Formats: sequence, structure tokens, C-alpha cells
Amino acid sequence: MADIKYEIKEPLGTLSASPKGWTRELNLVSWNDAKPKYDIREWSPEHDKMGRGITLTREEAENLYTLLGEALKKQLI
Repeated sequence: MADIKYEIKEPLGTLSASPKGWTRELNLVSWNDAKPKYDIREWSPEHDKMGRGITLTREEAENLYTLLGEALKKQLI
């Protein structure tokens, strides 16, 4: 299996942290030299290891923003 190349172009924020030091973050990440995408996943403290996550295009991120706003207004949780 080929190595996956990644570069965090811009850290946007930390959503949570675990007692072991891993953090769930929102970043702009370029995967394999492609155009950066919004990325939510867990990272080790040195950002050399990562967990599974989700990447979103700008359009998908905008749709998620809208859907979350509507859900929070309804106080579903």
C-alpha cells in the first residue's frame, strides 16, 4: 500500500482532547498534493499519527454548517 502524503495547510481549531493527548481537530489539509479540504479527525500530539476522519469540500462544509445551525435551533440534542 502506498504512503499517504498530507500537509496541514491551516489549523482551524481543536474540538476536543483526550487524556492521552490526542486532539480532535478541524484543519485545512492537502492530501497527496491535492487542493486542501476541510478535515475533522483525531491527531497525536506531534501530528505524526492520525485516526479515521472525514474530509469535506467547501460546498460540503457549507451544507454541514447550515444543517448544524438548523439542528441546533431545533434543540434536537
